Amino acid sequence: MDLLNGLWKIIYDYITNTEMWKAFVNNVITIIFIIVGTIVVVKVGQVVLRKLFKGRQGTRLRMSEKRETTFEKLVLNVFSYVIYFVAFVMIINVFVDVKGLIAGAGIVGLAVGFGAQNLVKDIITGFFIIFEDQFSVGDYVRIGTFEGFVEEIGLRTTKIKSWTGELHIIPNSSINEVTNYSVNNSVAVVDVSIAYEEDIEKAEGVLHEVVEDMASSYPEIVRPPEILGVQMFGASDIVIRVIAEVLPMEHWHIAREMRKAVKGRFDEKGIEIPYPRLVTYRREELEEIERENTKR
Repeated sequence: MDLLNGLWKIIYDYITNTEMWKAFVNNVITIIFIIVGTIVVVKVGQVVLRKLFKGRQGTRLRMSEKRETTFEKLVLNVFSYVIYFVAFVMIINVFVDVKGLIAGAGIVGLAVGFGAQNLVKDIITGFFIIFEDQFSVGDYVRIGTFEGFVEEIGLRTTKIKSWTGELHIIPNSSINEVTNYSVNNSVAVVDVSIAYEEDIEKAEGVLHEVVEDMASSYPEIVRPPEILGVQMFGASDIVIRVIAEVLPMEHWHIAREMRKAVKGRFDEKGIEIPYPRLVTYRREELEEIERENTKR
C-alpha cells in the first residue's frame, strides 16, 4: 500500500509540475516556429534562386538550356536539403544538447558510415553525371530497362518519365550504362512494301518525288532522304527502305509523316501496297468447281 501511495505521489507531482509544463509549451512553440520558418525560407529561397537563373538568360555566360535547367533543379534540391537539415538539428537541440551529440559523433558516424555507403555512392555518381554532362533534364535516355525523358537529376536519384506517363525513380549508384538519344541527329527509317506485280523502278521514282517534297516542307530534316533500295523479299511483298537524317528525337514524327505521304502518293499513282486477303467460297460454289474439274 505504501508503494502504491509513493508511486501515485510521484505521478501527481510530475503532472502538477508547472515548470515542466511551461518548458513543454515553450518547446512546442519553438518547434512550431522552426517548422513554419523552414517552410517560409525554403519557399522564398526557391523563388529567389529561380529568378537568379532566369536573370542569366540574357547574359553571354549562359550555358545550354537543358544544362541550365539541370543545374537549376540541382541547386534547388541542395538548398532544400541544407535548410531541412539545419531545421532538424535545431529541433533536436530543443530536447538534447547538440554539442554533446557532436562530441560523440565519431563513434556513431563510424557505425552510420557503413550503413550509408549506398547513399554516398548515389551522391558521388550524381555529381559526376552532372559534371561530365552525361545527360541533362529534357534529354530522352535509356537507363537499363527504363526509357523516357529526364525529369530531374538530384543528388541521390534520377527521375525518368516514359512517354506513357510512368515516372521511374532510379538511384544514381545503379546507373551503369546510359543511352542518350538527344545528343546527335536521329535517323528516320521507313520500310515501304509493294506487291510483286508492281514495277520497282516506278515505285522508287514515286518515292523520290515524296522525299523531295518532304525535304523542302519539313525543317526537321537536316539531310535529303535516301532511298536505299530493295531491303527484303517478303512472303507477299517487296520491301523498299527509305532513310532520312533528322534533328534529335524527330525521327518518329518524320517517319509517321513519310508513311502518310507515301500512302497518298501510291494511291494517286495506282501502286498497290499489299495487305492480307481472305477468299471464301460457299459450299454450292465448291461443288460446282469440282464438277467442272471432273468434266475436264
